[in-house]
Amino acid sequence: MPCGSRRRVRARRRCRTTEFAAGNYRFIPAVFQYSSGVAAEPGYEIERVRFDTLLPLAEGFARAASYIQSAGRPLTSFCACELRSPAAFTEEGFTAFNRHYVRTLAEWDIFDGTTNPVARSNVCPEIDPPAEPSFFAFSFTRPRVGAGPSVVVAGGAEARGGTGSYPERIVRYRDMSAEGFRDKVSFVVDAMRDRLAQLGFTWADTTAAQIYSVHDFHALAADELVRAGAARSGLTWHYARPPVVDLEYEMDCRRVLREIVI
Repeated sequence: MPCGSRRRVRARRRCRTTEFAAGNYRFIPAVFQYSSGVAAEPGYEIERVRFDTLLPLAEGFARAASYIQSAGRPLTSFCACELRSPAAFTEEGFTAFNRHYVRTLAEWDIFDGTTNPVARSNVCPEIDPPAEPSFFAFSFTRPRVGAGPSVVVAGGAEARGGTGSYPERIVRYRDMSAEGFRDKVSFVVDAMRDRLAQLGFTWADTTAAQIYSVHDFHALAADELVRAGAARSGLTWHYARPPVVDLEYEMDCRRVLREIVI
């Protein structure tokens, strides 16, 4: 799209959800490293657990396993996680990291070698980053009588789906003009809305929305976020970059009624 164009860039809904019966949730199929979002099945709710301090990947998985099992749940109930990495990856580096990350999910009988039901955000703090990829939070399903619906939408930045390289898929690639950044934000907000819709939710259902960017988005907040309904429960801004070089703006969102810090 020409740099001066104001045409709104929209994400498109294109997948149906798939049931992951072993975890009591359904998900939007995406790529081998993560799904685009998860929703608990009726009779179950999603609980989000945030670590008070970042934990290296292996330790975070171990703590998550201990917590889930102490709650009387199988490891297959693990449905989402939020990670922090030292810096944005190259495309090749991101693939290598993801191959390492999914090994634990395979050991837990979640990842079958092709399909990954777990939603994920993985971002890179600009200030005081961790020395290695680390856990910030995770979510899992648990039974609850009369549980209301709950959902976690995975982190998404301004990259279209498909098989091309990131430079081919990034919206307004390396264009940080006012219009370029607006189109990036617009694309991501639309993507979050569409993922929510695929799972049977709207922005009006969300209890939290998170933004990951080192760029000041406030001039766009009213028109692109608040009017769209994305700020229904406020917005949490993490001063962090998306996980791949040249991505500039990422979001995730959720409806989770049970959250805890350990």
